[in-house]
Amino acid sequence: MPDFLIRPIEPRDNAAVAAVIRTVMPEFGADGPGFAIHDAEVDDMHAAYTCPRSAYFVVERDGMVIGGGGVAPLAGGEANVCELRKMYFLPEARGIGAGTAMMQRCLDAARAAGFTHCYLETLTGMDAAQALYRKHGFAPLHAPMGGTGHFSCDRFFIRVL
Repeated sequence: MPDFLIRPIEPRDNAAVAAVIRTVMPEFGADGPGFAIHDAEVDDMHAAYTCPRSAYFVVERDGMVIGGGGVAPLAGGEANVCELRKMYFLPEARGIGAGTAMMQRCLDAARAAGFTHCYLETLTGMDAAQALYRKHGFAPLHAPMGGTGHFSCDRFFIRVL
């Protein structure tokens, strides 16, 4: 049994999730213009994911939020396509199975919301993340989909649900 818990985000998690995002993204050079670190929702992730067909989950270990990930409709995309969004883990959440567990939880939520495809954007250098995506059936795309505003991302993937 894993020594972490994956649960839906709560309002009390907002500051911790924002801190995870603002810690992890610069680790991979993803802190400039065109990255999710600058999205307005970062400071109130709970509210952002109360929208229809959206869900965000946190990874908790010993009472501390050490990661998160979610799904929501792809901005500017087709109604049947969701986006895997803001899936980031602090170093202490890596290598313990949290990524696989979070991926499954997000894909299950996407299916339950009626999506048929899941899209994601990432960055060169996020090799462990890309390995996780491929392991879970994501295939690379040559160009971005939708209109996320994350123009600095340079790797794109999609998966049939």
